[in-house]
Amino acid sequence: MDFSGLAQIGQIAITVTDVDRAVAFYRDALGMKLLFQFPGMGFFDCNGVRLMLAPPETPGEHYSSIVYFKVPDIQEAHATLAGRGVPFEGEPHLIARMPDHDLWMGFFRDPDRNLLALMSEVKRA
Repeated sequence: MDFSGLAQIGQIAITVTDVDRAVAFYRDALGMKLLFQFPGMGFFDCNGVRLMLAPPETPGEHYSSIVYFKVPDIQEAHATLAGRGVPFEGEPHLIARMPDHDLWMGFFRDPDRNLLALMSEVKRA
């Protein structure tokens, strides 16, 4: 496989102050399809792009969203982008073990310090 660049968005996060209130608004007022909810997070389907509602990861950060770029091989994408001078926050790492795959992410910033991410859903053998 030859990684040539980013194209597909896998997930977008929006920071909120009250997840339950936000989930109710997105689900009930906007009519969006709720996929699942965990304590402190709600996930919606936006025609194949996942929307996550959650409080900021770091107290005091005030970003409104994070674009998650879905890649088939996160290690290859990370190496290619790092080689192009993309400033990563750290190495890609395992986020969650799901029933049929492992979810990996790696975070980086654009020139304005907006947080972006790579995500990869790795099937288990």
